[in-house]
Amino acid sequence: MCGIVGGIDLQGSRTLPLRRLWQMAHSVRHRGPDDSFAWSDVGIAMAAQRLAIQDVAHGRQPLSDPSGRVWVSQNGEIYNAEALSQDLATSGASFRSRCDTEVWPALYLAKGTACFASVRGQFAVALYDRSERTLLLGRDRIGICPLYYTLADGFLLWSSEIKGLLASGLVQAAPDRKGIDLVFTLFAAGTQRTAFANVSALRPGHFLRVKDGQISIHRYWDLQFPAQGQERLARPERLVQEEAQIQEEVTETLRRAVDRRFASDGPVASYLSGGLDSTLIAGISRSLHPTQPLSAFTVGFDGAGVDERPSASRSAALLSLQLETLVPSAAQILSALPAAVTAAEGPIMDTANACLLLLAQRVSARGFKVVLTGEGADEAMGGYVWHKSAKIMRALSLLHPDLPRWLRQGASYLATPGVTPLSLAHHFQGLRPSQLDLYEPLTQARTLLYSDAMQDALRDHNPFADLDLRIDAMKHWDPLHQALYLEYKLMLPGHLLLGKGDRVAMHAGVETRYPFLDEDFIDLVSTLSPSYKLRGFADKWLLRRIANKLLPKQIANPPKQMFKANALCELRPLPRWVEQLLSPPSLRQTGYFSVESVRRERALQALLPASWPRRYVLDGAFTALVMTQLWHHLFIGGGLCELPVWQPSPSPSDPPHSFLGHQHAL
Repeated sequence: MCGIVGGIDLQGSRTLPLRRLWQMAHSVRHRGPDDSFAWSDVGIAMAAQRLAIQDVAHGRQPLSDPSGRVWVSQNGEIYNAEALSQDLATSGASFRSRCDTEVWPALYLAKGTACFASVRGQFAVALYDRSERTLLLGRDRIGICPLYYTLADGFLLWSSEIKGLLASGLVQAAPDRKGIDLVFTLFAAGTQRTAFANVSALRPGHFLRVKDGQISIHRYWDLQFPAQGQERLARPERLVQEEAQIQEEVTETLRRAVDRRFASDGPVASYLSGGLDSTLIAGISRSLHPTQPLSAFTVGFDGAGVDERPSASRSAALLSLQLETLVPSAAQILSALPAAVTAAEGPIMDTANACLLLLAQRVSARGFKVVLTGEGADEAMGGYVWHKSAKIMRALSLLHPDLPRWLRQGASYLATPGVTPLSLAHHFQGLRPSQLDLYEPLTQARTLLYSDAMQDALRDHNPFADLDLRIDAMKHWDPLHQALYLEYKLMLPGHLLLGKGDRVAMHAGVETRYPFLDEDFIDLVSTLSPSYKLRGFADKWLLRRIANKLLPKQIANPPKQMFKANALCELRPLPRWVEQLLSPPSLRQTGYFSVESVRRERALQALLPASWPRRYVLDGAFTALVMTQLWHHLFIGGGLCELPVWQPSPSPSDPPHSFLGHQHAL
């Protein structure tokens, strides 16, 4: 992966000053420490910080087609680049390198904006057509690679990270209260709205076009499920044969997905937790490379979280992997939290983000630039516990239609007595995705902690409006598929791929790759009956069948266990900056939280046993509260605690001569 930045004049022919472009690129150099290069023309400038993974000698970007008409810079990888280049070559396109980025200009010239739907991979790309004076910004289907944009001084600026926009000197950092609220309502960042006012993320599966000073945004892909009852299901009279065929198709599709993600001039490592998903990826990797040394990395805990070292070590031994284990102390996790928030560029709610940042640093220190992970299996195959609880609720509704509602109200009362139960279902036009049974009681923390001013600012806010949900389409799907769709729209891009994926990994110069997010894999499993995903109360049923065939039996069927470090309140001793962020002056300065409410709920949190519902709500809210205050301190002016604030990294006063290229980068 890389870091890409740039700007286009919406009002005329001004070119973004080279020094501003250099500052933007330098601020994301952690994403691409191997090279820095830029290109500019009348009214347009773009630059890339390169993490050299494929065709190291010839892959410098921005680059163009041979004529110099189309210029492009890309963050990410195109996994079908070889097939695309061969197809394009038959139509006369020529290529001068093995760099996958070089496919973009030829593909655009052949297909126009349909190029995005043809690409298989993880990417954020900026493409400029000099003849048409048209800019395209595009993002991969699921949202693995980030891309942000804003309007400033008549320019549209873009960057792989918000830091690049702030470093331009044209963008003033200011909070967006509705963006902050997404963390407390949906427990993830938005897919378009950010915590920064007037800074937007390009949604996954979308591209942005600038032509004649006009901006338009278009969806080129969205997840689709068959209508309920029309999913692919083995016929009873051929049950064994057809289920075996489905299992073989999914196995081979996943095998190809893993194989594609080994595209690299250097070694590829894996994250290994000992759970089903990462172990299956590691097992397939071993089968594809039976004699090659393979490395894996895992996180263990000595009292700071759930320790998965025994299962990870057993899996590594049985698969002949060289396993390296990181065991961060509570103090190390706490010390890494400011860097994790800096990487995420918004409030986070999970201390595990810091652990994954530390793990990525270890991976980088051992000389790896690429690591495979098991993220995406739960979203594809129904791996989360709320799908099982939703099944129970539907069964209970047969006894009495109001029974689920009574149980939800009771859970809400136990979690937040005296607070009016919140229902999020009205945002879904009568649908009730299973996640809402978790979201609704946890969301009550907003009422407990927000200041009056914060609540007033959010009075008419619909947080789900940010997610670009096709609710009319959802109405035709099975309830499990409705919930999986919401996970793809929310948890993956806004939490797992942002705070725990790209941002912390690339903060250390490591590219994470996700076989379970392969387009062919998603397209295939989305057609399958929910019974292949959640059969009875067996989650990821088909995936477990595949693991039983591919993996040693000792590691083929591990229980579901989420990777999670202890909540912030359980990590001791808390550093001074935590109390400083929670002091009345600091809380009043940000204005998000009520000073009296925070004092009251912290006192209650200290008294309640960890098993109480109210304590569960408060523990998660406390982490998010402190991280919100920390984010504000780091990015919105400081003054809340003793920690240094984020500032654009010092760079030479002028960019080096080699930074700007006037000829083809190749």
